Amino acid sequence: MTIKTVGVIGCGLMGSGITQVSAQAGFPTVVVEANQELLDKGLGNLGRTLDGLVAKAKLEAKEKGAILGRITGTTRLEDLKACELVVEAITENQELKNETFAKLDQLCPPHAILASNTSSCNVTAMAAATKRPAQVLGLHFFNPVPLMKLVEVVRTILTDDATVKTASGWVQAIGKVPVAAKDATGFIVNRLLVPYLLEAIRVYEAGLASLEDIDQAMKLGCGYPMGPFTLLDLVGLDTTLYVAEVMFEEFREPRFAPPPLLKRMVAAGYLGRKSGRGFYTHASS
Repeated sequence: MTIKTVGVIGCGLMGSGITQVSAQAGFPTVVVEANQELLDKGLGNLGRTLDGLVAKAKLEAKEKGAILGRITGTTRLEDLKACELVVEAITENQELKNETFAKLDQLCPPHAILASNTSSCNVTAMAAATKRPAQVLGLHFFNPVPLMKLVEVVRTILTDDATVKTASGWVQAIGKVPVAAKDATGFIVNRLLVPYLLEAIRVYEAGLASLEDIDQAMKLGCGYPMGPFTLLDLVGLDTTLYVAEVMFEEFREPRFAPPPLLKRMVAAGYLGRKSGRGFYTHASS
């Protein structure tokens, strides 16, 4: 099957990014939000991102117009009925995602592929909520979507070969690199990254070294672009805590258990860059 029209559910940080790269690659893209206010906010952020590319001479003004012309914003899920591929990028809530996939199954054409951008929810459960489980998979993008090249193509025990092949081909068509993963909590990247971040917090909790020295050690000793605490503040401490709790619930292994300090910082509202304070203090934007 050839993907001609793409649908995206959610126009937040991830959804707007997926919408942008899809439209930028030439695909007519329909993006759905829960209400007009959220839709306007997401499309506004997308437009400003494109304006920034034009200002840096990385995109011509006429191409910006063409990209925006390929995007249709709506608050009606029914407007996805002509899409061959729909990527869900809503909040990380298993029940809500299952309900959304059941609705998509009723609305979308029989040949359409349904994908989730989830980083921690059970893709198999979403597939089981439909009558087309062989055509459901995960497409896990990374933030910021326009810059990050990786997409984890997540196959459940129900997904068929044709769906994986078609979805991987679309990922390549939008300029990303697909890697294959099975539907196990955390997939590849978070399965490896989250224990590393949690252990960095434990090292700091134990008084082994300062935040700055731990960050420097991992940057200069391992060649990482940023240290664990800079990354934690960027990702969001609340997001890290949520993913860690999901992974610990799944595997019951100590390496996935959130350290006490992380729990208390989130309870105190120290969430990282988005709150102005995490492990570091950040100037308000």
